[in-house]
Amino acid sequence: MRISFVVPAYNEEAYVGRCLEAIVAQTESAPQNFEIIVVNNASTDRTREIASAFPRVLVVDEPRKGLTYARQAGFDASTGDYIANVDADSVLTPGWVDEVIRTFSAQPRLAAISGPVIYYDLTPRQRVLVRVYYFIAWSTYAINRYILRVGSMVQGGNFVVSRRALLAIGGFDTSIAFYGEDTDIARRISKEGPVVFTLKLKMFTSARRLNKEGILRMAFRYSINYFWTTFFKRPYTQEYIDIREAEETR
Repeated sequence: MRISFVVPAYNEEAYVGRCLEAIVAQTESAPQNFEIIVVNNASTDRTREIASAFPRVLVVDEPRKGLTYARQAGFDASTGDYIANVDADSVLTPGWVDEVIRTFSAQPRLAAISGPVIYYDLTPRQRVLVRVYYFIAWSTYAINRYILRVGSMVQGGNFVVSRRALLAIGGFDTSIAFYGEDTDIARRISKEGPVVFTLKLKMFTSARRLNKEGILRMAFRYSINYFWTTFFKRPYTQEYIDIREAEETR
Protein backbone atom coordinates (compact mmCIF):
# COMPACT_ATOMS: atom_id res chain seq x y z
CA MET A 1 0.00 0.00 0.00
CA ARG A 2 1.41 3.36 -1.06
CA ILE A 3 -0.20 6.60 0.12
CA SER A 4 0.26 9.96 -1.60
CA PHE A 5 -0.36 13.06 0.51
CA VAL A 6 -1.62 16.01 -1.52
CA VAL A 7 -1.53 19.42 0.18
CA PRO A 8 -3.02 22.33 -1.82
CA ALA A 9 -1.42 25.59 -0.76
CA TYR A 10 -2.31 29.14 -1.74
CA ASN A 11 -0.33 31.69 0.31
CA GLU A 12 0.02 29.30 3.25
CA GLU A 13 3.42 30.36 4.62
CA ALA A 14 1.91 30.67 8.10
CA TYR A 15 0.72 27.06 8.24
CA VAL A 16 2.25 24.77 5.64
CA GLY A 17 5.45 24.04 7.58
CA ARG A 18 3.59 22.72 10.61
CA CYS A 19 1.33 20.63 8.37
CA LEU A 20 4.31 19.01 6.63
CA GLU A 21 6.15 18.36 9.89
CA ALA A 22 3.20 16.31 11.13
CA ILE A 23 2.99 14.29 7.91
CA VAL A 24 6.73 13.60 7.89
CA ALA A 25 6.64 12.52 11.55
CA GLN A 26 3.96 9.88 10.90
CA THR A 27 5.54 8.54 7.69
CA GLU A 28 9.27 8.60 8.41
CA SER A 29 9.36 4.97 9.65
CA ALA A 30 8.50 3.69 6.14
CA PRO A 31 9.14 6.56 3.70
CA GLN A 32 9.05 4.25 0.68
CA ASN A 33 5.34 3.69 1.30
CA PHE A 34 4.49 7.39 1.20
CA GLU A 35 4.97 10.47 -0.93
CA ILE A 36 4.21 14.06 0.00
CA ILE A 37 3.14 16.55 -2.67
CA VAL A 38 2.53 20.24 -2.05
CA VAL A 39 0.65 22.01 -4.82
CA ASN A 40 1.81 25.61 -4.91
CA ASN A 41 -1.41 27.15 -6.14
CA ALA A 42 -0.46 30.58 -7.50
CA SER A 43 1.08 31.65 -4.19
CA THR A 44 2.78 35.03 -3.93
CA ASP A 45 4.34 34.50 -0.50
CA ARG A 46 6.98 32.05 0.83
CA THR A 47 4.81 28.93 0.51
CA ARG A 48 6.95 27.33 -2.19
CA GLU A 49 10.19 28.15 -0.39
CA ILE A 50 9.02 26.64 2.91
CA ALA A 51 7.65 23.47 1.30
CA SER A 52 10.78 22.98 -0.82
CA ALA A 53 12.94 22.99 2.32
CA PHE A 54 11.54 19.56 3.27
CA PRO A 55 13.74 16.88 1.59
CA ARG A 56 10.90 14.41 1.00
CA VAL A 57 8.40 16.93 -0.34
CA LEU A 58 7.68 17.31 -4.04
CA VAL A 59 6.40 20.79 -4.93
CA VAL A 60 4.12 21.02 -7.94
CA ASP A 61 3.14 24.41 -9.36
CA GLU A 62 -0.47 24.96 -10.44
CA PRO A 63 -0.87 28.52 -11.74
CA ARG A 64 -4.66 28.26 -12.09
CA LYS A 65 -5.91 29.41 -8.71
CA GLY A 66 -8.59 27.22 -7.19
CA LEU A 67 -8.92 24.35 -4.74
CA THR A 68 -10.10 21.76 -7.25
CA TYR A 69 -7.40 22.75 -9.73
CA ALA A 70 -4.85 22.19 -6.97
CA ARG A 71 -6.33 18.86 -5.88
CA GLN A 72 -6.36 17.62 -9.47
CA ALA A 73 -2.78 18.75 -10.08
CA GLY A 74 -1.66 16.87 -6.98
CA PHE A 75 -3.54 13.76 -8.05
CA ASP A 76 -1.99 13.92 -11.54
CA ALA A 77 1.49 14.10 -10.01
CA SER A 78 0.88 11.30 -7.50
CA THR A 79 1.80 7.62 -7.76
CA GLY A 80 0.11 6.17 -4.66
CA ASP A 81 -2.69 3.63 -4.46
CA TYR A 82 -4.50 6.03 -2.13
CA ILE A 83 -4.59 9.83 -2.18
CA ALA A 84 -4.71 11.61 1.19
CA ASN A 85 -6.11 15.12 0.77
CA VAL A 86 -4.92 17.34 3.60
CA ASP A 87 -5.33 21.11 3.78
CA ALA A 88 -2.27 23.23 4.44
CA ASP A 89 -3.68 24.67 7.68
CA SER A 90 -4.31 21.18 9.10
CA VAL A 91 -2.25 18.86 11.29
CA LEU A 92 -2.58 15.07 11.50
CA THR A 93 -3.85 13.76 14.82
CA PRO A 94 -1.83 10.98 16.51
CA GLY A 95 -2.41 7.64 14.78
CA TRP A 96 -4.04 9.19 11.71
CA VAL A 97 -1.91 7.25 9.23
CA ASP A 98 -2.33 3.99 11.15
CA GLU A 99 -6.12 4.40 11.06
CA VAL A 100 -6.08 4.96 7.29
CA ILE A 101 -3.93 1.88 6.68
CA ARG A 102 -6.01 -0.26 9.03
CA THR A 103 -9.30 0.76 7.39
CA PHE A 104 -8.25 0.26 3.78
CA SER A 105 -6.49 -3.02 4.60
CA ALA A 106 -9.70 -4.35 6.14
CA GLN A 107 -11.88 -3.11 3.24
CA PRO A 108 -9.94 -3.33 -0.07
CA ARG A 109 -12.95 -2.16 -2.15
CA LEU A 110 -13.38 1.00 -0.08
CA ALA A 111 -13.56 4.09 -2.31
CA ALA A 112 -12.88 6.72 0.36
CA ILE A 113 -12.58 7.37 4.06
CA SER A 114 -13.04 10.68 5.86
CA GLY A 115 -13.60 12.11 9.31
CA PRO A 116 -14.26 15.35 11.20
CA VAL A 117 -11.91 18.18 11.94
CA ILE A 118 -10.99 19.51 15.38
CA TYR A 119 -10.64 23.28 15.44
CA TYR A 120 -7.80 23.83 17.87
CA ASP A 121 -8.27 27.61 18.19
CA LEU A 122 -11.92 27.83 19.25
CA THR A 123 -13.40 28.80 22.60
CA PRO A 124 -15.09 26.05 24.71
CA ARG A 125 -18.54 27.40 23.76
CA GLN A 126 -17.65 27.35 20.08
CA ARG A 127 -16.40 23.75 20.39
CA VAL A 128 -19.79 22.70 21.77
CA LEU A 129 -21.55 24.27 18.78
CA VAL A 130 -19.20 22.46 16.40
CA ARG A 131 -19.92 19.12 18.13
CA VAL A 132 -23.66 19.70 17.70
CA TYR A 133 -23.10 20.49 14.03
CA TYR A 134 -21.12 17.29 13.50
CA PHE A 135 -23.78 15.22 15.25
CA ILE A 136 -26.38 16.60 12.84
CA ALA A 137 -24.00 16.18 9.89
CA TRP A 138 -23.24 12.55 10.73
CA SER A 139 -26.94 11.79 11.14
CA THR A 140 -27.63 13.34 7.74
CA TYR A 141 -24.81 11.32 6.21
CA ALA A 142 -26.22 8.11 7.66
CA ILE A 143 -29.70 8.84 6.28
CA ASN A 144 -28.39 9.74 2.84
CA ARG A 145 -26.07 6.76 2.61
CA TYR A 146 -28.08 3.95 4.17
CA ILE A 147 -31.70 5.00 3.63
CA LEU A 148 -31.99 7.41 0.69
CA ARG A 149 -28.84 6.05 -1.02
CA VAL A 150 -28.13 9.39 -2.69
CA GLY A 151 -24.44 9.73 -1.87
CA SER A 152 -22.17 10.01 1.12
CA MET A 153 -20.01 12.57 2.92
CA VAL A 154 -16.37 13.51 3.11
CA GLN A 155 -14.79 16.40 4.97
CA GLY A 156 -12.72 18.63 2.71
CA GLY A 157 -9.10 18.58 3.85
CA ASN A 158 -9.47 15.30 5.73
CA PHE A 159 -10.23 12.53 3.28
CA VAL A 160 -8.41 9.69 1.53
CA VAL A 161 -9.59 8.29 -1.79
CA SER A 162 -8.67 5.19 -3.75
CA ARG A 163 -6.79 5.91 -6.98
CA ARG A 164 -8.90 3.27 -8.69
CA ALA A 165 -12.14 4.98 -7.71
CA LEU A 166 -10.93 8.51 -8.42
CA LEU A 167 -9.77 7.52 -11.90
CA ALA A 168 -13.11 5.85 -12.54
CA ILE A 169 -15.04 9.08 -11.91
CA GLY A 170 -12.64 11.26 -13.90
CA GLY A 171 -10.96 13.01 -10.99
CA PHE A 172 -12.03 16.29 -9.39
CA ASP A 173 -14.61 18.60 -10.94
CA THR A 174 -12.57 21.75 -11.61
CA SER A 175 -15.70 23.75 -12.44
CA ILE A 176 -16.43 23.83 -8.69
CA ALA A 177 -14.52 26.67 -7.06
CA PHE A 178 -14.73 25.86 -3.35
CA TYR A 179 -18.01 25.06 -1.59
CA GLY A 180 -19.41 21.63 -2.37
CA GLU A 181 -16.22 20.14 -3.84
CA ASP A 182 -16.00 17.51 -1.11
CA THR A 183 -19.71 16.63 -1.38
CA ASP A 184 -19.34 16.30 -5.14
CA ILE A 185 -16.49 13.81 -4.70
CA ALA A 186 -18.45 11.86 -2.10
CA ARG A 187 -21.54 11.73 -4.31
CA ARG A 188 -19.70 10.54 -7.42
CA ILE A 189 -17.14 8.24 -5.84
CA SER A 190 -19.74 6.40 -3.73
CA LYS A 191 -20.80 4.70 -7.00
CA GLU A 192 -17.35 3.04 -7.17
CA GLY A 193 -17.34 1.61 -3.65
CA PRO A 194 -18.23 2.35 -0.02
CA VAL A 195 -17.42 5.78 1.40
CA VAL A 196 -16.91 5.74 5.17
CA PHE A 197 -17.19 8.81 7.39
CA THR A 198 -15.80 7.86 10.78
CA LEU A 199 -15.23 9.78 13.99
CA LYS A 200 -12.01 7.78 14.43
CA LEU A 201 -10.26 9.78 11.69
CA LYS A 202 -9.99 13.24 13.23
CA MET A 203 -7.82 16.08 11.93
CA PHE A 204 -6.61 19.22 13.72
CA THR A 205 -7.23 22.38 11.72
CA SER A 206 -7.40 26.14 11.98
CA ALA A 207 -10.75 27.82 12.66
CA ARG A 208 -9.74 30.93 10.74
CA ARG A 209 -12.76 30.78 8.39
CA LEU A 210 -15.22 30.12 11.20
CA ASN A 211 -13.73 32.94 13.27
CA LYS A 212 -13.83 35.33 10.33
CA GLU A 213 -17.32 34.57 9.04
CA GLY A 214 -19.03 33.20 12.16
CA ILE A 215 -19.98 29.64 13.12
CA LEU A 216 -23.71 29.89 12.42
CA ARG A 217 -23.20 31.47 9.02
CA MET A 218 -20.61 28.87 8.06
CA ALA A 219 -22.77 26.00 9.34
CA PHE A 220 -25.64 27.23 7.17
CA ARG A 221 -23.39 27.71 4.15
CA TYR A 222 -21.81 24.27 4.39
CA SER A 223 -25.18 22.65 5.02
CA ILE A 224 -26.99 24.21 2.08
CA ASN A 225 -24.11 23.38 -0.25
CA TYR A 226 -24.07 19.78 0.99
CA PHE A 227 -27.80 19.52 0.30
CA TRP A 228 -27.60 21.31 -3.07
CA THR A 229 -24.65 19.30 -4.34
CA THR A 230 -26.14 16.01 -3.17
CA PHE A 231 -29.55 16.48 -4.76
CA PHE A 232 -28.93 18.97 -7.60
CA LYS A 233 -25.34 17.93 -8.46
CA ARG A 234 -23.93 21.44 -8.19
CA PRO A 235 -23.08 23.77 -5.30
CA TYR A 236 -25.44 26.53 -4.23
CA THR A 237 -22.67 29.03 -3.39
CA GLN A 238 -20.35 29.99 -6.23
CA GLU A 239 -18.21 32.65 -4.57
CA TYR A 240 -15.86 32.46 -1.59
CA ILE A 241 -13.17 34.57 0.07
CA ASP A 242 -9.59 33.62 0.87
CA ILE A 243 -8.64 33.96 4.53
CA ARG A 244 -4.92 33.94 5.14
CA GLU A 245 -2.37 35.07 7.74
CA ALA A 246 1.11 36.34 7.07
CA GLU A 247 3.91 34.28 8.64
CA GLU A 248 5.18 37.14 10.74
CA THR A 249 1.81 37.48 12.55
CA ARG A 250 2.05 34.00 14.10
